[in-house]
Amino acid sequence: MLVSLSMSLLLKIFFMTLIAAGLSGLLFLHPRVPLRYVRIHIGIVALPPLVSLAALVKSSANGTVGPWYLDSLAWLMAFFVLAIGLIIQRFSVRYLMGDRYYRKYFTLFTFTTGVASVTWLSADLRLMVLSWGATLVGLTLLIRLNRAWKVANEAAKVSGRLFIVSWLSLLVAMLWLFHGTGQWQLPLALTTENVAQMGAGESIGIKLLMIVAVIIPAAQWPFQRWLIESVVAPTPVSAIMHAGLVNAGGIMLARFSPLFNGDIATIILLILASISVLIGTGISIVQVDYKRQLVGSTMAQMGFMLIQCALGAYIAAIIHLILHGLFKATLFLQAGSAVRRFEISPRVNKSSSFLWIMSGRFLGFGVGISFWLMDPRDGYQLISALILGWSLSVSWTQLVAFGEGRIGRMAGLLFLGGSAIVYVVIHNLFYEWLHTSVFQSVEPPLLVVIIVVCLLLLGSAIGTWVARNRSSVSFAVLYLWLVRLGEAKPKTVESHPNYLKQYVSQGGNW
Repeated sequence: MLVSLSMSLLLKIFFMTLIAAGLSGLLFLHPRVPLRYVRIHIGIVALPPLVSLAALVKSSANGTVGPWYLDSLAWLMAFFVLAIGLIIQRFSVRYLMGDRYYRKYFTLFTFTTGVASVTWLSADLRLMVLSWGATLVGLTLLIRLNRAWKVANEAAKVSGRLFIVSWLSLLVAMLWLFHGTGQWQLPLALTTENVAQMGAGESIGIKLLMIVAVIIPAAQWPFQRWLIESVVAPTPVSAIMHAGLVNAGGIMLARFSPLFNGDIATIILLILASISVLIGTGISIVQVDYKRQLVGSTMAQMGFMLIQCALGAYIAAIIHLILHGLFKATLFLQAGSAVRRFEISPRVNKSSSFLWIMSGRFLGFGVGISFWLMDPRDGYQLISALILGWSLSVSWTQLVAFGEGRIGRMAGLLFLGGSAIVYVVIHNLFYEWLHTSVFQSVEPPLLVVIIVVCLLLLGSAIGTWVARNRSSVSFAVLYLWLVRLGEAKPKTVESHPNYLKQYVSQGGNW
């Protein structure tokens, strides 16, 4: 009883601080408020993530209070979204100083992260749909922040149209779910009895609509166009997309995981995500623009996250989306200072490096086999073992086999060992938080496991073929196709922003 009372109190304090942050953003819109007020605004914005962190630490049991979740996943995602939002807003204080829409940016940013956190705290289907729609509207307005620029307007139109399709799919799915279960509360709607009483066609229809609602924000094929066009937005906007917006699919599928049981809907999700992994990886390799490289990488990473969901590894998907969000947001924030350096690689003793490479491959094979034998009947364990063994082999080659002398190889070994320790600590921490609030799927169907294994083998085969056939006509066709696929439409590309001509003609005065 005392625990529930303290959690209810934290929930009230959380929403009070969230409302205070929103009102602070509105106050900052007034032209008489000095620009230095933005630092006070950042201090107010720091309160909601602190409260959500306290709630996350105290959350020891699952439950709901009215329309709100009080489990670890809800508080973790609220903290994740608001903490990254706080960091990016603090970064933007100087980064966007002098921008015409400086005040509007902070207001929209606070609104978008606020309603996104409300989405993941929602236990009521209606509240979840409304808050997620508000999040998509906020993201569209952030992309269109510089409305005087025709390119930004066009990018916002492309994104907005796809977001409408995604939101309508979610809305119809939630209405259909209510019609089939008679419950607006998500925990009650997804009980074993309610899920079982739905017809096969009704269940598949809801899941297909959920898949459409998920893959569009995740920029999965064939809906990746909006993310490619959105690179015209300010870099901090690209960074915030990875805080529970682009990677929202993993959270949403984890919430609705009792619906997914390895049927045709899961196969469709797996196929679309697999295609997205291959295409996104190819785009990130062939693009020369740094932000487009990150966009291609995001497309591939989100595809892999959805593959984890299709396999029923929802905790792994949550860990993936959080770590990827932190990593990719960091890369976007440093995009302005990313200058590639071309240096002459040191000479490597081929005979010595060959022995080190082979030892790394044997090590990767041994670790992969050992990891699989820990639970050989689990299909996801087999896939994880393949990825772990391959990753270890590649990392060993880059960090140890090609290290400069004994010191370089020792540094590589220390880095690998440290990374393994950090991975184990993070995995155990997240599992401790989430194992009671995230649905644990049953053994993934054999067909799903076979598809993923074939994907891994296909990706390895394509990589080997590309390395050996770079001068062939087929390689040139593939290369140009990927370049074209990763390029924006002509309407969203300008050699020089035309709106600046008006600014110059007015003597630098808006």
